[in-house]
Amino acid sequence: MQTEMNIATFLGTPACIVYAQAFSAISSVIPAFSKRGDIIVADRAVNYAIRKGIQLSRSTVKWYEHNDMADLERVLAEVTKEQRQSNKLLTRRFIVTEGISECVGDVVNLPKLIELKLRYKFRLILDETWSFGVLGRTGRGITEAQNVDAAEVDMIIGSLAGPLCAGGGFCAGSDEIVEHQRLSAAAYTFSAALPAMLATTASLTLKMLQETPEAIMKPLRNNIETMWGQLDPRSEWVHCTSALENPIMILVLKPDVISSRGWTFEEQERLLQDCVDETLANGVLITRLKGVPPAPHTTKRDREWQLQPALKVCVTNGLSKKEIEKAGVIIRHAITKIVSKRR
Repeated sequence: MQTEMNIATFLGTPACIVYAQAFSAISSVIPAFSKRGDIIVADRAVNYAIRKGIQLSRSTVKWYEHNDMADLERVLAEVTKEQRQSNKLLTRRFIVTEGISECVGDVVNLPKLIELKLRYKFRLILDETWSFGVLGRTGRGITEAQNVDAAEVDMIIGSLAGPLCAGGGFCAGSDEIVEHQRLSAAAYTFSAALPAMLATTASLTLKMLQETPEAIMKPLRNNIETMWGQLDPRSEWVHCTSALENPIMILVLKPDVISSRGWTFEEQERLLQDCVDETLANGVLITRLKGVPPAPHTTKRDREWQLQPALKVCVTNGLSKKEIEKAGVIIRHAITKIVSKRR
């Protein structure tokens, strides 16, 4: 309970509920509120946990192009118009997206999102798994970074496992939203509580972010800048789709490289896996962006969208600038070695 109070105070929301696992937080919050017959408008690039939550909800799903606010407005207008014309009972309607995209790495335009959700009367479920503890002066997430009152977001979902070095996840919002989950969210009702050690770790990390944010945030941002300097402008083969403040760098092959070599989706994935293996052989651990096939009930248009093959490089403030520079050089040289050999 103390950890829940600490998170709510830190974010500036009335209440918070803590889950024992980060993945199950968002995948339980969505079906706890959205049911069969309700409408979910979701970003086409949302992560796997969100997709599972949407699938479990059995709601009607409308997709909009990734981080395209014009396309989101088009979909919201269509849904509103259809409901007016059908004369059906009013259903619950939600917008679901991420603060920092897990699959692309860029940042959502939250002020515009708030404007649209108020105009068309939708509720907003915002997944801050990768932005909480990272964005903003004190790590409060996308709301702090873009000067938005956290109370304007209906549900903020985040992880305690990554930036806070603990475990579990949370959902912050109004008192009514939080209390509803205590009996309706499957992952809370049918799960054990977060271990005391992890809850204490999360609370102490939040205290550090509140009292000495610069000691944590400044080294991280310096390391991100250093890694960017080694990879994105210097590599002939890849570029980074992540936002500049995102410590998880998503590196994709440049379009001209793909077109000139004529590589298929599968060939790109095999090549990038070879890059991962080559960097590991030189003492640096990175990974490859991995996705899952679309859910069986999706339409043909939904199946046309798929993740672009990419490398994932996670930057941490646990390394010195010299170590980050060395890792960046190794990654860049590994990519050059593997890609230049493939014709």
